[in-house]
Amino acid sequence: MAPSVHSLDHLVLTVRDPEAAIGFYTTVLGMTAQTFFPTDGPPRLALKFGVQKINLHVAGSEFTPHARAPGPGSADLCFLSDTPLPDWQAHLAGHAVAIEAGPVQRTGAQGPLLSIYLRDPDGNLVEISNVL
Repeated sequence: MAPSVHSLDHLVLTVRDPEAAIGFYTTVLGMTAQTFFPTDGPPRLALKFGVQKINLHVAGSEFTPHARAPGPGSADLCFLSDTPLPDWQAHLAGHAVAIEAGPVQRTGAQGPLLSIYLRDPDGNLVEISNVL
């Protein structure tokens, strides 16, 4: 049998302002900020949610190795939530976060989704979805 992968452990977001990114993802999306200490370098910042995390690289000071052309605002992320989208809409309005699109039906890895779209401080597209 050929080798295969089974899940995503982490991804990296390149950000202009790590404090703004941490503020958005913790306050608006409910993630937890984390500092971790790799064996081969200085302390690093991450955002933890579920059993995954997002490592943060500061634009111009990326850790190596890194993507060939890292840049703020180039990501398109979809997060699954059990919280109904109307509750998300009210929560986002309370934080003055504009919804760019939705609710709209989409198709995700698990099947049909109902999604809303917004932007993080770097302009990355953030999709929050309920599995239908």
